[in-house]
Amino acid sequence: MLKVALVVGTRPEAIKMAPIVLTLKRTRGMKPLLVLTAQHRRMCDDVLEVFKLQPDYDLDIMKPNQSLFEVTSRLARRLERVLRTEEPDIVLVQGDTTSTFMGSLCAYYLRIPVGHVEAGLRTYQKYSPFPEEINRKLTTAIADLHFAPTEVARKALVHEGVPREHVFVVGNPVIDALLHVAAMDYPFTNRKLASLDPDEMRVIAVTAHRRESHGKPFVSMMRAIRQIVRKYRDVVVVFPVHPNPNVRRPVHSILHGVERIVLVEPLDYRQFVKLLKLSYLIITDSGGIQEEAPSLGKPVLLMRNVTERPEAVKAGAVKVVGTDTGTIVEECSRLLDSQAAYRKMVVRRNPYGDGRASERIVKITRQYLSRVG
Repeated sequence: MLKVALVVGTRPEAIKMAPIVLTLKRTRGMKPLLVLTAQHRRMCDDVLEVFKLQPDYDLDIMKPNQSLFEVTSRLARRLERVLRTEEPDIVLVQGDTTSTFMGSLCAYYLRIPVGHVEAGLRTYQKYSPFPEEINRKLTTAIADLHFAPTEVARKALVHEGVPREHVFVVGNPVIDALLHVAAMDYPFTNRKLASLDPDEMRVIAVTAHRRESHGKPFVSMMRAIRQIVRKYRDVVVVFPVHPNPNVRRPVHSILHGVERIVLVEPLDYRQFVKLLKLSYLIITDSGGIQEEAPSLGKPVLLMRNVTERPEAVKAGAVKVVGTDTGTIVEECSRLLDSQAAYRKMVVRRNPYGDGRASERIVKITRQYLSRVG
């Protein structure tokens, strides 16, 4: 029995790793070992509940407003204990978080092979996104298997010296998860969301939380959201607010009580996908939404200065608009005023995959372990 440890710390990691765990459970001779760091506590729990998964280990590292130093030090000690106890055949990590890098580093210290899901995304800007850009590059230096979501990501890895035979273009398992959940008929539990009627009001879904935007850029972003709803009387904004105090303070100080802005607690994944499906457009600084939205036919305005996901921009589904208030309002107005501009951003094919990434990842992992074992 081949034992595959999967390290999951945040909501996006849980979403993208869940289809892989489910595929491993169905695969003869392979045993998944789900290690939850709980870097994001409640949001991870919600996702695992959607996919009916229970962690084999819960490291429970989350503390309010924790620093990267605290996260890193607690992860090192707790992951070491799990990996020494279980001695997995391989460790799979996903994406770009501190849990990702520390999962790969601890595995390396114990000479356990590492597979990196969603490998090869780059901005080539050290502090944007922060700390994700460096987490990705450090994980690349350690990983033995690199599961690139796209050809662009594969080329980036090869350009950096990763052997071609160690890089595999598999798509992104976020599409596997999205298609699974989008097929569910799941009602909103929030009364305000349940009353939304996209035939009467255009719904704009907003998310924002990134560390590099904290402070003045975040204030600028929130002012843009406020201006948009005041400019368009047929628009309602729904904003699931991230629990980080650096996010909640400016969101509530600028947007609380503004007519047609609905501030809600983070939604479970089923309800969040339902929100994306009924939205007219999405304004975000998220990485994962850039991947999900094309499958739902929703334009995305990205409140960042750079993106490590250029494929969606090239496809026309995402536009990078930065954090300036005026620019965000201008670009949003263009989509609200012009049907031609809006239709141009509704793409027919998602560049991030066909919903079978998890199958490819498990197959390649099994083949690799049969060779090295």
